[in-house]
Amino acid sequence: MPKPFNTLTAIAAPIMRGNIDTDVIIRIERLVGNSIRGTLGKWAFGALRYLPDGSENPEFILNREPYRQAEILITGPNFGCGSSREGAVWSLQEMGIRAVIGSSFGDIFFANCFQNGILPVVVDKEIVDGLAAEVQQTQGAGRISIDLQQQTIISPSGQRHEFAIDPRRRAGLLEGLDEVALTLQRDDEIRAFQAADRAERPWIHLAKKAVGNHA
Repeated sequence: MPKPFNTLTAIAAPIMRGNIDTDVIIRIERLVGNSIRGTLGKWAFGALRYLPDGSENPEFILNREPYRQAEILITGPNFGCGSSREGAVWSLQEMGIRAVIGSSFGDIFFANCFQNGILPVVVDKEIVDGLAAEVQQTQGAGRISIDLQQQTIISPSGQRHEFAIDPRRRAGLLEGLDEVALTLQRDDEIRAFQAADRAERPWIHLAKKAVGNHA
């Protein structure tokens, strides 16, 4: 189950390049094997974090203090676009990222964040740029606060920004539930519907049973 998300006050790292796709976040070859979970954090942003000889790239923000401890990313537009690999979210999660703030995200990446307990916050580009500028001005010393209950972001200087979020996804993050667990919360309603449907259309369920017997 995802870790519940309520409030977070943490170091934020701005990575403002647009169209960072899931292959940049985690290379496909790092997702091969039966025991990849727990090993992906060190490979997140591998092409940006490491030089060809395998040493750290000192120019990449997550290789510098205090950004090594960042739990929030501030991102350029269309972050997480590209292929639909859930491992991109896993790698961010395993390096300690709990929230991503941007003006737009790849659709599947956005959904995968909620499934794994990472909060993707969508706000206007002007707000994203302003947050990034504040963080850079304070050289990472200023913290950003995110309150999911109140649906607000507080910048290092104390500016308050509101954000919208789908109520069902918000509830899932607050309670630490994925889509399956959220659906099972309505188990009584589902069973009631199935019973009513069996009474109203018994031939449908007989047909399903027959198919199952011949499978």
